[in-house]
Amino acid sequence: MISHVGLLHYGNSGNSYNVQKAIELAGARVTMIRDAGDLDSVDMIVLPGVGCFKDAMDNLAGIKSDLISHIQKKPTLGICLGMQILSKIGYEFGETPGLNFIDAEVKKIEVKCKVPHLGWGTLSIVRDSPILKGITEKDNFYFMHSYEVVNYTDVIALTNYCSHKFVSVVQKDEIYGVQFHPEKSRRAGIKILENFLNQ
Repeated sequence: MISHVGLLHYGNSGNSYNVQKAIELAGARVTMIRDAGDLDSVDMIVLPGVGCFKDAMDNLAGIKSDLISHIQKKPTLGICLGMQILSKIGYEFGETPGLNFIDAEVKKIEVKCKVPHLGWGTLSIVRDSPILKGITEKDNFYFMHSYEVVNYTDVIALTNYCSHKFVSVVQKDEIYGVQFHPEKSRRAGIKILENFLNQ
């Protein structure tokens, strides 16, 4: 059976077209979610991510309660910003409540190297997860972010940047988050999406 994925569209805070193509390549049917009614027909939810935490949450205001209700019942994957808004609170351009699925805060990366962090990195896997089936610590993923998720309870993998380890994969029940962009991460990224679809 082909999975039917709802891909959230929230203003300019997404990367919807590329994510849609990658999900389709991984084997799913995709519906773009623009209002709460669209959530009823899908099996799984993907929150894409390019943009600002505050802008994303502002754009979700009209469907936030419905979105939370559906995420509680359906497997969900947050990508980059999409992972960050799964957190309790973010501090990008002010203090903004998130969707509160992951007990975490989103804070600016504090390193002596260039921020935003742009480029390829590997995963240091700290516990097993269906999302990482077949993934090794030699696989490379593409990162593009200035903020990081600070969490201590739901960590699946860490990534090193400038001698700083940040959370790169989280899981809580059937809710997953990846700080990297699978749609930009070639075969390894498609494998992540396949794992999400086939769990």
